[in-house]
Amino acid sequence: MLEPLRASAVRLRSHARWPAREDLQILLAEQEVTTGSGARLRLVAPSAGTLSYESRIYLHGEMQCREGEWHDFFNLLVWLAYPRTKAALNEAHHRESLRAPGPSTPGEAPNRSRVRDALTVFDESGAIAVSSDAELLDDLRSFGWKRLFWERRERVGACMRVHLFGHAMFEKALNPYVGLTAHALLLPATQALITAPPALQLAQIDTLAAREIGAMTTPQALSPLPLLGVPGWWPENAAPAFYDDEAYFRPGRLRPRSSPGPGR
Repeated sequence: MLEPLRASAVRLRSHARWPAREDLQILLAEQEVTTGSGARLRLVAPSAGTLSYESRIYLHGEMQCREGEWHDFFNLLVWLAYPRTKAALNEAHHRESLRAPGPSTPGEAPNRSRVRDALTVFDESGAIAVSSDAELLDDLRSFGWKRLFWERRERVGACMRVHLFGHAMFEKALNPYVGLTAHALLLPATQALITAPPALQLAQIDTLAAREIGAMTTPQALSPLPLLGVPGWWPENAAPAFYDDEAYFRPGRLRPRSSPGPGR
């Protein structure tokens, strides 16, 4: 589950203590991460101000980051792994806040728009499932968990890849549990993407996902994805009975299709 963050996280192994903002800023500077406005992304200490969290990032490149917090640490690593998608999400949050002013984080007030709900769900709890086999995406979309992950297990291995995206999900992945479920963006892809080297594959997926952010208008457009069902992600899913637990692998209504995307 943590694989998308490996390239950046491995750079921090030598730290005997939790890396300070200055240490993390070096990674951002080396990769030259920018927001949709072109501002260089910079880590700053939490502080009050007139701008929302998202608008401050978009307009000035200032992202508040608490030291010693897994949540903020993973958020930073996701920016490094998916810079285009995170920038697109941030810009969409900023623009939506101008159309429908409201809070930038859950819990501040109840007047968030459905668009901002969708953006937040993906940002916090998202995953990206790409497949060169349309039937596999249909199985995922229609909650056909056992058919997808067991009966078509070899096809999943050959034609589908799942990448965790939401920084809250990465935090939960430190201690996985039955019930761990992401909200997935489903993207058709070429077989060349599926078999590409990991770094190239991640970069291409970042580009594809970034293009889909503008169409993310409701949380229901994302598909629930029980993460421990992904082959290879949990030892117990090596037995077919694991997928019979309907408390986890729940049947549900058909989700609306995402836009086809450029990989079709």
